[in-house]
Amino acid sequence: MKKSVMILAFALGLTGMNAQTETNSSNNFNKWSIEFAGGVNKPQKPFSDGYFTSTPSPWVADLGVRYMFNNKFGLKVDAGYNSLTNKNNSLDFDSRYYRVDLQAVANLGRIMNFETWTNTIGLLGHAGFGYAQLRNDSYKGADEMTNFIAGVTGQIKLSNRIALTGDFSTIFNASQDRSFDGAYLPENRGFSGLLFNGTVGLNVYLGKNAKHADWTVVSENVDLSAFENKIADLENQIKNAPQKQVIVEKPVTNNVSNDKDVVKELINDKYYSVYFDFNKATPIENSTAAIDVVLSYLRKNPSASLDIIGYADQVGKAEYNEKLSNARAENVKKILTQAGIASSRLNVVAAGSDTSIQKDSDEARRLARRVTFKVK
Repeated sequence: MKKSVMILAFALGLTGMNAQTETNSSNNFNKWSIEFAGGVNKPQKPFSDGYFTSTPSPWVADLGVRYMFNNKFGLKVDAGYNSLTNKNNSLDFDSRYYRVDLQAVANLGRIMNFETWTNTIGLLGHAGFGYAQLRNDSYKGADEMTNFIAGVTGQIKLSNRIALTGDFSTIFNASQDRSFDGAYLPENRGFSGLLFNGTVGLNVYLGKNAKHADWTVVSENVDLSAFENKIADLENQIKNAPQKQVIVEKPVTNNVSNDKDVVKELINDKYYSVYFDFNKATPIENSTAAIDVVLSYLRKNPSASLDIIGYADQVGKAEYNEKLSNARAENVKKILTQAGIASSRLNVVAAGSDTSIQKDSDEARRLARRVTFKVK
């Protein structure tokens, strides 16, 4: 009985700790998004003598659809339109530039671990090839060309469904037969065309999950060796403990008492912990199993009191982390009091940053963001 309780309890503890990686699995974040933006451009070359545009020059429109394979890499298809017109003291011209591109996308915010200092600012990098046309009333048809495009997109998350974006892109055209003003034929038909775009727009995230891949932190390699060693230690303690005879026909009240002591020991040894997302004070969903165990113990032991100890990781200022650790502990206390436990039995302790866990590892920082318990 004792062995079953200890192994089951420890398994529940591991479930709580692994919840942070399970909730970030490939099936638990959205992958599709629609992107639209508008802004200004600056066609750099080629131009005929006497022709030029304003810096910057209106207008640009862009529409795209993006799919993320995971939280770091994806693909997008986008179409763009540039209006190219003369500045006041330039010779008159009116050209239109159309393009369609397939681009690879890298979520630089996740690659560079932006989540260690912000959960609202992101950065995407993109690059790819496409097809383009330049049209001008001075000649018939369209100047068809291929293009290479590369750029960076800054993001500000407004909600789990919408992000504000600001993008700067550079476009190189190959096989461009006409200058942007449409007046002459360039001699060099390699990547001779150069165009800059700056836009502001929105990302609209699609899907049934709460978060999009842009804002999801995925733990790919969690080192559980320390917890496997603890399981081995528990099994050795049980194996080496004195064996007791149990008479099945009669109730044995001592076993109940021993089981309660085992649960208390596991609680105090932090096998039951409540975990939190970065910079959040609301427990993650899978941590409710640990709260249920503590709640059950307090109900069965009405004379017991409890320290609720809140922690934060080491990212950020110590003063802020102390407030965050207190908020986490207070929220767990609120859950217990709403379940019928008297507030006088519960003591909140704000432990601040947990310096016992290294701060350079994503996985370690996730384990540091927790509330533990001490039964008294």
